[in-house]
Amino acid sequence: MTDSTYLTMGYALIALGFLLLLAELFLPTSGTLFVIAVACFAVGVTFTFWYDRTVGMWTLLGVFLALPILGKILLTYWPRTPIGRRMILAARNDETLATLQGNQDLEELRGRYGRALSTLRPSGLVDFEGRRVQTITEGRMVEPGQWVRCVDVQAGKVIVRPVDKPNLDDLETADFS
Repeated sequence: MTDSTYLTMGYALIALGFLLLLAELFLPTSGTLFVIAVACFAVGVTFTFWYDRTVGMWTLLGVFLALPILGKILLTYWPRTPIGRRMILAARNDETLATLQGNQDLEELRGRYGRALSTLRPSGLVDFEGRRVQTITEGRMVEPGQWVRCVDVQAGKVIVRPVDKPNLDDLETADFS
């Protein structure tokens, strides 16, 4: 082989390596094309070193700079391709437990009074103005019919505390401002 043949073959193998990396994104080869592309890069750079050491060093530097740049470009546009959309999971909904509609309705119970419908040991049913809600106490047992007050709502759980019978007239005339 002549010297120019080494250079031509080296650059041809490096170009083939880049094409194989591109094909790896679109063909389900389980990494086979990636391995072949890396081999093409290695042999191609070796051929350029056989041609001339300076050309080989510049080629090696060029390959090591081009690979991350090409990888960034390809991976930026690949998720927009039909096969990329099928392989990459869709973005998660930012909905948290606290923002779910059922839990927002439970937040309205904070500070309200209700009556235990069942024994709370520590969980059970409480009636808040005609609405039956599964609740949990702060650790104390509550007998059926006893008054409770919602002190907190955490992760969809209504936390209640036993209280004395509230004077509802005082609550209606109270100024909380």
